[in-house]
Amino acid sequence: MGESISEATILNWLKNVGDTVEEDETILEVATDKVDSEVPSPCAGVITEILFQSNEVVEIGKVIAIINEDTIQGTKKTITKENVSVTKETLSIKNKEISASNPKREYTTQKLVSNPDAFLSPLVLSIAQKENLTLEEVQSIQGTGTEGRIRKSDVMHYIKNRKYPLPSRPQLEAPKSSYNAPPVAFVEGKDRIVEMDRMRKMIADHMVYSKHTSPHVTSYIEVDVTNIVNWRNKVKIAFQEKHGEKLTFTPIFVEAVAKAIQEYPMINVSVDDKNIVVHSDINIGMATALPNGNLIVPVVKNADEKNLLGLAKRVNHLANNARNNDLKPDEVKGSTFTISNVGTFGSLMGTPIINQPEVAILALGIIKKRPEVITTEKGDEIAIRSMMYLSLSFDHRVVDGFLGGSFLRKVGDELEAFDSNREI
Repeated sequence: MGESISEATILNWLKNVGDTVEEDETILEVATDKVDSEVPSPCAGVITEILFQSNEVVEIGKVIAIINEDTIQGTKKTITKENVSVTKETLSIKNKEISASNPKREYTTQKLVSNPDAFLSPLVLSIAQKENLTLEEVQSIQGTGTEGRIRKSDVMHYIKNRKYPLPSRPQLEAPKSSYNAPPVAFVEGKDRIVEMDRMRKMIADHMVYSKHTSPHVTSYIEVDVTNIVNWRNKVKIAFQEKHGEKLTFTPIFVEAVAKAIQEYPMINVSVDDKNIVVHSDINIGMATALPNGNLIVPVVKNADEKNLLGLAKRVNHLANNARNNDLKPDEVKGSTFTISNVGTFGSLMGTPIINQPEVAILALGIIKKRPEVITTEKGDEIAIRSMMYLSLSFDHRVVDGFLGGSFLRKVGDELEAFDSNREI
């Protein structure tokens, strides 16, 4: 369901009890606070029980239906503790043989935080066997199911992100604070209480987590965007008539950021414990306000591979879907760097909070005309220029002042060097 999603509402079941379904066939539609999406069947079989009905809210990880995959094969099998025990033993033996024949893929399993009591379903064990995981490795995976149960998605996520040799990840308890929050004054008959909706609760948790995780530092520069403003005013009507797309400032900003990231790739990273993950894709998230006042971050994937027209189409598509609450799960995940156009609301500048697990976020202030001193062939002169502030918040664990400042200056240089004679 995407990052930070803890529950979903069932909109509509497309199949009923007794229906035969194929693997990956859509069986129901669900809604979260971010998007509506279709849920495919994880296997082929017959639906024998539906546990939650339309309009019911269900926590992520709970079982919502039972699919008997044995029925479609015309056989019946009973899964017992003995079956699972044998499967685990087989898994352990198989991995010992593989480790002996392929020493390059040995795992430092003795350093893993293993949970020998973790319940391992036959499906999880089957995947582990195919992927050559040791029993200790599987038991060390953090489960997201009910009561920490290890699910298929947990194993697939682990396989996708595992490293060799496996790092030691000790489980540290967060220090408990002795500070008691002060009471909130409430005047009966005057004040009123508005309960946070689910999306606002998740945003609040995400923001607090980001501030606790990353030591934030913010740098600022002022940029002359007169050439961009004049060019857009000159071509925006012709651009829309020719391409059928509105030309806003956002794709121009995304283009400049993508070019700057190519020169400073260490700003396009994530922190994984003591490792830095450098992303090869440049996926730019756009912090977007929804009609209800909440915030969402649709993502322009592979922004560096698109020209200005391609960026304009993608930006407009994502913005329209956000306004209509029609964003798909894939459109709101995978960002590696985020921009936030605070100038849309009239703000001169901002100090944005980093969108975890990224390490930087760029705020774009309002564009204002001001008298500025410029250098010409005749010397210094005062001219009316379109100016704006850029502010970059970065994670000081991995981004120092030199990298943060250099990247920010590069974005500014790209904007100021915009070709006012550019063809559409």
